[in-house]
Amino acid sequence: MLPTTIALFAVIVTSFVPVNDWRNTYTPEPETHFTMPRYASLADWERRREHLRQQILSSAGLLPMPEKMPLSARVVRRANHSGVVIDTVLLETLPGYFVGGNLYRPAVVYGKAPAVLSPHGHWKNGRVENQPSYSVPALGINLARQGYVVFAWDMVGYNDTRQTPHSFGGWRERLWSFTPLGLQLWNSIRAVDYVQSLDLVDPARIAVTGASGGGTQAFLLAAVDERVRLSAPVNMISAHAQGADPCEEAPGLRVGSFNVEFAAMAAPRPMLVVSASGDWTRHTPFEEFPAIRRIYELYGAAGQVANAHFEARHNYNRASREAVYGFLGEHLQPHSPDFTDHDIHLPDPGELLASRYAGLPDGALDYEGVFAEWRKMMRARAARSTKAQLREALRNALGAEWPRAVASAMEGGRLVLSRPGYHDRVPGIWLPGKGAPVVVVSAGGAEAARQTMEVRRLEAEGRFLYLLDVFQTGSAKASRDRSGDWFLSYNRTDDAHRVQDILTALAFAEAQQRGSPRLVALNGAELWCLFAAAVAPAKLDLDAGPRGFEGTDEEFRRTFDVPGVQQAGGIQAALRLTGDRPVFRSAASEAPGRAGASPAQAARQAVREE
Repeated sequence: MLPTTIALFAVIVTSFVPVNDWRNTYTPEPETHFTMPRYASLADWERRREHLRQQILSSAGLLPMPEKMPLSARVVRRANHSGVVIDTVLLETLPGYFVGGNLYRPAVVYGKAPAVLSPHGHWKNGRVENQPSYSVPALGINLARQGYVVFAWDMVGYNDTRQTPHSFGGWRERLWSFTPLGLQLWNSIRAVDYVQSLDLVDPARIAVTGASGGGTQAFLLAAVDERVRLSAPVNMISAHAQGADPCEEAPGLRVGSFNVEFAAMAAPRPMLVVSASGDWTRHTPFEEFPAIRRIYELYGAAGQVANAHFEARHNYNRASREAVYGFLGEHLQPHSPDFTDHDIHLPDPGELLASRYAGLPDGALDYEGVFAEWRKMMRARAARSTKAQLREALRNALGAEWPRAVASAMEGGRLVLSRPGYHDRVPGIWLPGKGAPVVVVSAGGAEAARQTMEVRRLEAEGRFLYLLDVFQTGSAKASRDRSGDWFLSYNRTDDAHRVQDILTALAFAEAQQRGSPRLVALNGAELWCLFAAAVAPAKLDLDAGPRGFEGTDEEFRRTFDVPGVQQAGGIQAALRLTGDRPVFRSAASEAPGRAGASPAQAARQAVREE
């Protein structure tokens, strides 16, 4: 019987292991019906909230936040419509990358005005769409008449913002977290920077509202940016449908979560949830809204969140807009005399576009140039990051954790581990012995590892061994449906799960209190072990050199398929984080033809000698 102990990092060894590994059998997708978890205390929720914030930012490539360059805002045209001043603006959110928008403001502003950010949805004409069911200009002009400064900007690939298409990306972009969602969230954060920089705006009164895909932008921005003090997502928050558009999905975004949890992250700041009977928000009054309100109740702030539900099809129509006007007025503009959506003269949509009056500024980049600037920004961020920041960035890209509890069971002579609550399984061969535990990982699985000279030598020495079948290796191979269009938004890759299994095994080994575990990588498992060691908080000895791996995009694609790994620092981050850990050169890693140090190995040695 294996001992039950409490060790460093409070790893608790328990005895329940699930029969099946849910990572193979439960593969959620955008149309999965999710259920909001119940949180017993505010502390529990706030821990979860911080985890989700990191998950969103990591998925978007924004953890830690990149350095911000000046926006160099350009007013291309200024016009007056219906007593409202409308500026057509270009913002440089990345060097050589420009986002188009319109700033609606009162003709006269007394003191500092509240600001409303207005991201648009997937209507054909984007921020200049004007029809009864949806009109960004009507929203902007009516709010400006009520005393607000309103900024509406483009989705990627719309109107003036066409240096990338709306849908883009392949395996290289995934490695760098260069996705429509990530670029769009970055643009949203820069939109907050822009309105905060305006002398006529009160930076303490900034709201965001948008419908459909603009609703997704609204609740994601409110979730990660505390400067947004009020949010009103319209016809988007659902437990039944999550988006399924390139700008609403990204690898790792919704692993273990969904839009209702993301929206609840705004608590306790005021939020109005607008829903309709004719789209996927039809259940909101009795399912999604009560779930969000329970989070507000943890703060004692149930009165800060409300739902406005309408008998209508998918929209941001006059009734929905008036509901938002009233909520904004209650919290940001209590002395506003009128919350009516008035009929107004709307400008010709073309008059609101920068492209009618001027081309893009000199230095504007094409798609490859924008992607290159994104990579440059990621590299610069990694170079100035502390070790703690690098570890956090890699841990989030991998979706990995050092488990607080590990369940264990013997099944037919094999030891199987699991993290309670995750329904995962890590089988392996456990060989009791002397000394500190040695965890051995081979791409061929535990039985293949046991046949190597290295493991035979360790067995002959009577060492305490745990040979792993990490995810989809050895006895852990199983069918897994990876066919969904947005599979990576809701599920981790096989390689990411393998890193997690190694961490689970190391936590179990460390809990045996026999000294620092030693981690040995054999026959293709080197990167799994290197990255596991890089994010592990425990002291351990590592035998897992990169073996000629240079860290190029193509190498990662072939051998370590983890979206976001390059934006999180890639091989250099892993080497820097493991540089102070001893490396034992085993017979398996000293095969003929590998005697010379590769550039990556030389880089590792240089880091160790810092």
